[in-house]
Amino acid sequence: MKPEDVLEAIEKEAPREGWPIIGPTRGVILDEVVVKYKPSRILEVGTLVGYSAIRMGRHLKKEGRIVCVEVNQDMARSASLNFERAGLSGKIEVMVGDALEILPTLTDRFDMVFLDAVKEDYRAYLTSVERLLHKGSVVAADNVKSHAKEVMEYLDYVRNSGKYESVYRESADNYRYGTGRFEADAVEVSVRL
Repeated sequence: MKPEDVLEAIEKEAPREGWPIIGPTRGVILDEVVVKYKPSRILEVGTLVGYSAIRMGRHLKKEGRIVCVEVNQDMARSASLNFERAGLSGKIEVMVGDALEILPTLTDRFDMVFLDAVKEDYRAYLTSVERLLHKGSVVAADNVKSHAKEVMEYLDYVRNSGKYESVYRESADNYRYGTGRFEADAVEVSVRL
């Protein structure tokens, strides 16, 4: 199967299962970030069934790699199967466990980080991997409108710390797979200075 076929299959199943995937509308923002910044190494925090990693992985160069961190063993297993079906299993590694415990142990450098796990922990995720980022590394954080209160500390940090140039990217006509409704949401895209 092609990655697009797997993405479409997940999009069809997500409303029934209540999976809060980024979906095709906000997913375009993620695609644009990968195409624009051309990361070789991506860290994804919160993988679920692998939808976002597949979106990003299909735009990576041959040598590109993604490290995914997922707390739920069953979701990690589903994600790995989806990566295999999409022909991307050679590019994507899944680590199972609590991101707050795993991230401090990582040693590889990253060109991009995608945050889509426990919203209240976004700042902690970022600060635990900042040492692995370089000037020009990009951080994309999902659900910053729908979970504005939970990510307030994170947004204050990336917008006001002087370490990042940050842009709010809203998607107005956005289907929320977790709620089954159309409502606006946004991705914050922050580039390390």
